[in-house]
Amino acid sequence: MRLTSPELRQPPPPPGPPPRRHEPAPHHVRTSVPRPLGRRVFWLPAQDREVLWLYLLTRAGLWITAYCARWLFPADPDSHEAGSVLAPFQQWDWYHYLHIADEGYFPGGAGPWLERWDNREAFFPGFPLLLRAVHVVVADWAAAGVLISFVAGGVAVVALAHIARLHLSGADTGRRTVLFFLLSPCAIFLAAGYTEALFLALALPAWLAAQRRNWPLAATLTALATCVRVSGLFLAAAIAVHFLLVARRHVRALPWLALPALPAALYAWYLHAHTGDWLAWKHAEERGWYRDFHTPWEAWSHTWTGAFGHTQTTGYAFMFQAELLALLVGLLLLALLLKQRRWPEATYIGLTLWALATSYWYMSIPRATLLWWPLWTTLAAWSQRTPRIKTLYLCLAAPLSTIIALTYLTGRWAG
Repeated sequence: MRLTSPELRQPPPPPGPPPRRHEPAPHHVRTSVPRPLGRRVFWLPAQDREVLWLYLLTRAGLWITAYCARWLFPADPDSHEAGSVLAPFQQWDWYHYLHIADEGYFPGGAGPWLERWDNREAFFPGFPLLLRAVHVVVADWAAAGVLISFVAGGVAVVALAHIARLHLSGADTGRRTVLFFLLSPCAIFLAAGYTEALFLALALPAWLAAQRRNWPLAATLTALATCVRVSGLFLAAAIAVHFLLVARRHVRALPWLALPALPAALYAWYLHAHTGDWLAWKHAEERGWYRDFHTPWEAWSHTWTGAFGHTQTTGYAFMFQAELLALLVGLLLLALLLKQRRWPEATYIGLTLWALATSYWYMSIPRATLLWWPLWTTLAAWSQRTPRIKTLYLCLAAPLSTIIALTYLTGRWAG
């Protein structure tokens, strides 16, 4: 029997107090551990809070840019006073939405039969209606438009992060996807009083609902998105393809797929009642923006001539160059989606490209990239496999974003 040496022996521990029996606390004593203040105030999950924090930081950057632009690039170079704080956000298409919200589509019997008509019926009524409703509370029209885009953009980025987490793995998947999205070259249009943010705030949750097979919710949100932009019909087609792939036996949900066509039909009926033309919105696009049908190769030729044929001023030539680049990005994305057999997303991108690439020349394709959520999830997935892609994208997107933001905020084409 082996004994331990006296030097290594440890004295036994002193006897402690007997264990106390658990007694219920008095009713006036709070026994639960209080939650941190942040969890009580910010009820969103931590990942969504990170996304919103990133969203707020990028909004602050755009607002600082707008503040500087009104001082450095005034409309009158000899002016000693800057314009109003919201003046940089009142450019281009904003005035169409403002006039519709303030006056309606056909004020005083005016319409496309007048010589200098502004073709406002080309714009769907969803955003102007909401703008008029918010104007009841917010007296300034520009502030109401910026507020709508600000709130809608927050909803959109959270939904985009959730879509990314459905398809990609990784703790920072949602934040990475949103980062690519918010630093895109045309991100300025998410902050202005335009339709992109509001459309995404409805379309992305609709796509999420379709992924979770909540067809009534998906159809309702898609119908609301169609009130904002005709692109809602392309989203409806993508959701219909997704339905046929995963739930074609759910016959009882099939009628919901027709709901998104209702807003477009009602708007066409409204325009017909005032103009006698069932396609008045399409004809307004043709008169105002040369969106009459041309073959894809004709549209490419006309745009190429505008970009490199020295027929346009330098600012417009740069715009056409951006249109060509955006189309190439869209075609590459479509090819990738087809290769991966992501048929619903390919349907959405394909219909969008067909609508944009069959006009006299390309117009608004760079802005349309904001609505291509598969593009942002694809870039995020690519950057996870090749980390240098993130650095490359940020280095390329930063100067383009600055140029396009200043172009919009100053109301003039660069050059």
